[in-house]
Amino acid sequence: MTGEIGQLALCLALALACVQAAAGLWGLKDERAAGVASGAALGMFVFVALSFGALVVGFVTSDFSIADVANNSHTLKPLIYKITGVWGNHEGSMLLWVLVLSVYGAGIAFLKRGGLRLTSAALGVQGLLAVAFILFILLTSNPFARLDPMPFEGLGLNPLLQDPGLAFHPPTLYTGYVGLSATFAYAAAALLTGDVDRAWARAARPFMLIAWIALTLGIAGGSWWAYYDLGWGGFWFWDPVENASLMPWLVATALLHSALATERTGAFRTWTLLLSIMAFSLSLIGTFLVRSGVITSVHAFASDPKRGVFILLILSVAILGALALFAWRAPKLESGTAFEPTSRETTLLVNNIFLVTALGVVFVGTIYPIILSAFGTRLSVGAPYFQLFFAPIFIALMIVLPFGPRLAWRRGDLLAAFRTLLPALGVAAVAGVIVLAAASPRTLVGAGAFAVAGWVIGASAVDLVARVRARTFAIAGFAAVLAHAGLGITLMGVAGTNLWRSEALEVLAPGETMTVGRYTLRFDGVKGVAGPNYQAAHADIDILKDGAVTGHLAPERRMYPAEGQETVQTAIRTTGLEDLYVALGDDRGQGRWTLRAYVNPLAPLIWLGAGVMALGGLASLWGRVRAMFFAQDKEPAALAPEAV
Repeated sequence: MTGEIGQLALCLALALACVQAAAGLWGLKDERAAGVASGAALGMFVFVALSFGALVVGFVTSDFSIADVANNSHTLKPLIYKITGVWGNHEGSMLLWVLVLSVYGAGIAFLKRGGLRLTSAALGVQGLLAVAFILFILLTSNPFARLDPMPFEGLGLNPLLQDPGLAFHPPTLYTGYVGLSATFAYAAAALLTGDVDRAWARAARPFMLIAWIALTLGIAGGSWWAYYDLGWGGFWFWDPVENASLMPWLVATALLHSALATERTGAFRTWTLLLSIMAFSLSLIGTFLVRSGVITSVHAFASDPKRGVFILLILSVAILGALALFAWRAPKLESGTAFEPTSRETTLLVNNIFLVTALGVVFVGTIYPIILSAFGTRLSVGAPYFQLFFAPIFIALMIVLPFGPRLAWRRGDLLAAFRTLLPALGVAAVAGVIVLAAASPRTLVGAGAFAVAGWVIGASAVDLVARVRARTFAIAGFAAVLAHAGLGITLMGVAGTNLWRSEALEVLAPGETMTVGRYTLRFDGVKGVAGPNYQAAHADIDILKDGAVTGHLAPERRMYPAEGQETVQTAIRTTGLEDLYVALGDDRGQGRWTLRAYVNPLAPLIWLGAGVMALGGLASLWGRVRAMFFAQDKEPAALAPEAV
């Protein structure tokens, strides 16, 4: 009965999505239809949530009459993995996709930002997207399809996905991916209504911020999950699906800065519209990569060509339709406000150029091999390509970054801005010299990277000191301070880990030792342990210093009988500035095992920096929330010069 309830609720949600789409677009002419669209959006959210809840119940109760449950669950799975397993597969993850879409639609209907006509048109566009994706689920990816006869036991979930990371990474990433649909809807609504002034960008900005924050946290969370779970010691593999989440983040970052100029001075109106279309288009491209079967990855659930064709059709209609709408309106769009070469608008323009160029590098490196493979040619594009082309662009971006908040709108004083940054320049020089003097091996690349990181962090510190002196403590004003400082912190982590990592691979018998970096590890043997749904080989490793034990590590290799698969459970000891990372390898017989160990300097800073960046986004979002609900008659605090 649970499956039927979920199926019926999804069908009713489809009907309401159709009403939302039709009424929302008709609301451009009739205000009564706009009210119907809002009601339909709220109703669709209720029924999609009911459908998703029904699927959760099916997984929790191990209802193996539902094919999705039977194919992706098992009675011995811990409860948390029964719940997270709901979206650990194609059908359930697409239902989560639609659930998040319905949440944003309900948010647009509830907040009614930008006026009745803009809200109505945005709801109409959101409704069209909902219709497309609910039809995709019902026609090609039904999560409530029945099995008859019902199997006695399920097939289980991919062991790599039986991790707490599954509870955080996909929902957070989807909140970002799908959140860009709201920005897309507002941009399309502005084109439909012809109201392409500042109002639509201001209305869409909270949704931009939520999507950007979620993408930042989702990407960082996925990176951390891969780091500790896969046993290879790295944090980013330039996997096509990793890139598929990075590309919308790059455009969303450009969009946040461009939209800020559009709000404040009316500059970049057409460019901001294009970025809004581009950001969600890249989210759809990412969905296509994961769901079409064109790539093989732990991220990729689907391999049915019909699903790929359906998503490709959605992608084509959405992108081409939005671009056609833009082309139709383009001759009537007013040019943005003029500004001087030395102005904040110019720095934002340079910022956007670097970000979009970086996007082009990632896009080519991701899509080009896939296109070639369609013609029978295999080409691997790995880290060397991205390090050669992506890294210099991002370094250049970070050099320009601190100037933006110090230049006035329309016309600024570059020399005065540079004077305020002299302390940051001093921090950069000191950081570079310290790295050259203390780091081993010495490298100009490392010194340069830390100098740039010091430049950005130092500039943020200058801003912070200025605010303390002026006793200006509005939370929203710290947005750029935190976001830019977080980027510098992450750069330090990336540079430290890539340039000064130590690695050792040895086969050890009990009692034998190995050295990695400044650590000595003693292997004390392996014992068998039983988990709730797995059997594990559990290694005991002591960390030695001057012959004395200073710590203990316990990596494992786990075998999941139900799935017939094995996983690596790494052991990580961190000081906050350095990780000692150990993975247990193969059994070589007679008690001897392979051990792989790494020392990753500054690795924790990668994720600390991402968290600080997200805090910057939250600070800016708080300014919007405060303006919406507590100070509607005042200019939003997030529009202060220092804001993101």
